[in-house]
Amino acid sequence: MADRNLNNGPVWRAIARVSAPMTLGILGVLLVGLSDAFFLARAGETELTAIGFIYPVIVALTSLAIGLSAGTNTVVSQSLGRGDSEKDGARIALHAVIMASTMATTVAFLLYLGGPVLFGFMGAEGAVLDAVMIYVPLWCLSFVPMVSGMAINAVFRAGGQGSVAASVMVLQSVLNIGMNPIFIFGFGPIPEMGIMGAGLATLLARIVGFAVVVSYALHVGVLRFDNRPFKALGHSLVRIGKVGVPAALSNGINPAGMAAVTAAVATIGDSAVAGFGAATRLQSLIFVPMLALSAGIGPVVGQAWGADRQGRARRAVALTHWACLGYGAVAAVAMLLFAQPLAQVMTDGAEAAGYTAAYLQIVGLSFFGYGILVTTNAAMNARDRAVWSLGLSVARIALVYIPFAWMGVALGGYTGILIAAVAANLLAVWGALVACRAVGLSNLRLGMVRFPALWLRSGPARAAGAN
Repeated sequence: MADRNLNNGPVWRAIARVSAPMTLGILGVLLVGLSDAFFLARAGETELTAIGFIYPVIVALTSLAIGLSAGTNTVVSQSLGRGDSEKDGARIALHAVIMASTMATTVAFLLYLGGPVLFGFMGAEGAVLDAVMIYVPLWCLSFVPMVSGMAINAVFRAGGQGSVAASVMVLQSVLNIGMNPIFIFGFGPIPEMGIMGAGLATLLARIVGFAVVVSYALHVGVLRFDNRPFKALGHSLVRIGKVGVPAALSNGINPAGMAAVTAAVATIGDSAVAGFGAATRLQSLIFVPMLALSAGIGPVVGQAWGADRQGRARRAVALTHWACLGYGAVAAVAMLLFAQPLAQVMTDGAEAAGYTAAYLQIVGLSFFGYGILVTTNAAMNARDRAVWSLGLSVARIALVYIPFAWMGVALGGYTGILIAAVAANLLAVWGALVACRAVGLSNLRLGMVRFPALWLRSGPARAAGAN
């Protein structure tokens, strides 16, 4: 690969090197979800409601996969920071793919078997549940190539090659979105398939994306089979799993919590579920820049920590926090102004649109908090403190969001659920700052707020005192 060192130059440039292209990649992935909702809304209310139940579950499982790839990112980036050989990185990449494909196959099989019970528990029934179970088997088949491809992408990101991972993600998304209307509504000899068509488009696009990234990884030597490809396999799996398993649970707990909150929304009615689902998909789109920052902060912190440059890691964390705060303020104003027209585009009825707009306007005030949470979690994972990120995520969901949402819907209906979401995001900020201080990723003390420019400097004067 090209120069993989992220420890040279200003911190902001190192983060941007990975985060900037990943913005496009993550945007493409999330647009697939919006595309599903947009086209299925035109197919019928049953299909739109079904995808509203499906979305939190598949996001939870996708987030598990992202967390698992964090283990690969941490091991490879710290290895690069220490100056280990490319051969070691290629072997770790192969081991990561083995681990990813095995776990993905297991999870997909369990979802396929338990789908009727899971979605029934969430409140899906009748024609809606039937539509859900048409989509789920195809999505399960697509899960293995997606997760395996993500493991390889994590290796590219660990070396600062965010453009490679992003290119594969964009290609896959373009294919998926392009095939959606063809398979959902039919075209020429292709019959109308409805929600099954959405699942088929996802499966085919992910297979192509996986084939492309594997081919390129083999071509450039990031993934290769030498005479001892399984050397130290157990050691690699332990190292990846040490970060990857708690990081996977940490990433998955938020969308899993969303599934539990969706069950609370279902007590209000199908229109509320449809509106809430549309809002959370739009929310994911709004989160793209902050998610890209979380993709960029991991390799930077990992390489810095591997090179024993803790001061640089702390400056990177502080920079992403300030960026999330500033972007969150802009997003909040935008939602106050444009939530209504966005809701109309993403739903097929005035009632559902009202629920969508209310979510965006109220919860949008706290979007910055979720950004600080995900960037902090990514930094702690790269620091080998994935258990801390897991604890932070579990506390936000299990102690705040879910219980407050169920109390809120009982006391104040849909508004009560929105207030619970705001509380969860705001308390996450406090938790993130405390956690960063505890694991050595921040020197911030109560009452001390430093101007961001102090953290952006990377000249000799800063480096001398911060390693």
